[in-house]
Amino acid sequence: MADFFEIVELSNGDIGLRKADDTSEDMIVRIKFSAEARESLKNNHIEVAHAMIEAGVSKVGELSGLQLEQEAIVTDPETPDIVH
Repeated sequence: MADFFEIVELSNGDIGLRKADDTSEDMIVRIKFSAEARESLKNNHIEVAHAMIEAGVSKVGELSGLQLEQEAIVTDPETPDIVH
């Protein structure tokens, strides 16, 4: 069975990746944008973080010889920490 991951915005504003069934703030990956970067991205930092995480997951799959599907990364509006 494939693991599912979710991208979340943490209470401190960082963007993180965690397993979908994990509700802790222990992230597999954590991205922190500076205030200047957030301003220059005009509040599109979440989309940029999503693209960065997708690229990283894809590269991990490539290096490990696994084919990972895009659907393995999900967002869930029902979870309070989730970005989308």
